[in-house]
Amino acid sequence: MTGILIYGAGAIGSFLGYLLSEAPGEGASEEKSVESVALLGRAGHMNAIKERGMHVDLGEKREVLHFRHCFSSLDELKRSDFYPQVVVVCVKTHSLPALARELRESGLLEERLKEARFILLMNGMGNREALLNCGLDSPRLFEAITSFGVVLAGEGRIELKGRGKTVIQDGMGREEMDFLTERLSEKGFEIEFSRDFSRQQYQKLLVNAAINPITALTRRQNSIILSPVLKSTVERVVAEAVAVAAADGVAIQEMEAFNLVLSVAERTAANTSSMLQDVLRGRRTEIEAINGYIVRQGKKHGIAVPANEALYGMVKAAVD
Repeated sequence: MTGILIYGAGAIGSFLGYLLSEAPGEGASEEKSVESVALLGRAGHMNAIKERGMHVDLGEKREVLHFRHCFSSLDELKRSDFYPQVVVVCVKTHSLPALARELRESGLLEERLKEARFILLMNGMGNREALLNCGLDSPRLFEAITSFGVVLAGEGRIELKGRGKTVIQDGMGREEMDFLTERLSEKGFEIEFSRDFSRQQYQKLLVNAAINPITALTRRQNSIILSPVLKSTVERVVAEAVAVAAADGVAIQEMEAFNLVLSVAERTAANTSSMLQDVLRGRRTEIEAINGYIVRQGKKHGIAVPANEALYGMVKAAVD
């Protein structure tokens, strides 16, 4: 299989580009260009990668990758000779409406992306519906979540802060599944294609609902979630998310969910959450698609979610 486009190559997207890139053959030049993966992201980041390569800090080692295809707009993609079979979307949730509009207006869905499969690798819920608005066929759209932690350390530089599994909604073609599995596995990362994706997606949501806003408001790393003074708050946030999930037909045990949040916080204790990164950079957060989603679903089902509503309101008032 050839041709994967990372649409939204920021921290997570750029690292995924690294994971999906072909390994240089034995004796190959360190500056051999990656051919099968293209990046589309901010001009500054893309230009740095074009000039100096993408620097990837894995903790135990560092690598530099050179990509043949780096785009900062869909127009640049249209002028290239790159034809993706898979498009992995890694933008922030609030950018999806604009992305859907750009795709629709570009004409690419009737041209080189006519047969491409799309994977939404994003936080929050309700993303699928936003992208379908651009006219994309539903059978070609899949959702995914990941728990590895990455930060953008500068233009053209990313740092891995925590390892984790990537879960993709089942139903893709065998060729694509084998390709994705092989690339992630050869670099030591776990991948799963889940038939029960809704449950895994809700588990990710409730973890984010506790960790992201609390770290953003306290401006502390993920370890703050383990503080005894926050135990009851975290418990309430999780209990409300579990109740909303049940109303949506997804059964998750409350203690299981609480332990999952603590486990993730312990495993990623030194991580700076994506929401805190947004706050520190003065950027719009994904609170609408995380705690905001729980608040909206709570109202829909008549379930009180005061803890989530409080975190949602404070983040909105402080940042958004």
